[in-house]
Order: sequence, then structure tokens, then C-alpha cells
Amino acid sequence: MYNILDDLIGLIAGLTAMGCFTGIMITWLKGRRKPDAAASQLVSRLDEIADRITRLETSVDTVAVEVERVSEAQRFTARVLAERSVSAALPESARKIGSTTPH
Repeated sequence: MYNILDDLIGLIAGLTAMGCFTGIMITWLKGRRKPDAAASQLVSRLDEIADRITRLETSVDTVAVEVERVSEAQRFTARVLAERSVSAALPESARKIGSTTPH
């Protein structure tokens, strides 16, 4: 005898299997696509970071050169002042009586 309940259970099982298969395939395809987009985005971010580090390195080198120039100028000034104070010192008898200001 023909039973409609058996056909209905078969239809429901078939639709469920097709739905599960479709969901698995969609999930698998989306999973394959995401790493490629993330990888290209990661590469672009790494390139940007590398450029920023290069600019930072250049800036640090420039600051180091300027600090060296300032320290060299300070050493030169200290040496000139030390030489001037030794050679420019007048004996007490050679000094003029009165104001000692430069103006």
C-alpha cells in the first residue's frame, strides 16, 4: 500500500541534505576568499609600516647629525674661550683704573 508519510519524510530528508550541502559549500567558498583579501591588506599595511620606519630612521639620522654639529660647536666655543681667557688676561698693573665694562 502506498503511504504518503514515507514520501514526506524522504522529501524533508532530501531538502535538509541539500540545505546542509549548500551551507557547507558557501562557508567553504567564503573561507577560501577571506585569507586572500586579508593577505593583500596585511601586505599593504606592512609596506606602510616599512615606509614609516624608513622615514623615522632618516629623521633620527638627521637629528644625530645636528646634535653632533651642536656638540662640535660647543667644544669649539669652549676651546676658544679657554684660549682667550689665558692669552687675554692682563696683568694687574696694565689695567686702567675705572670702569671695566665693554661699552
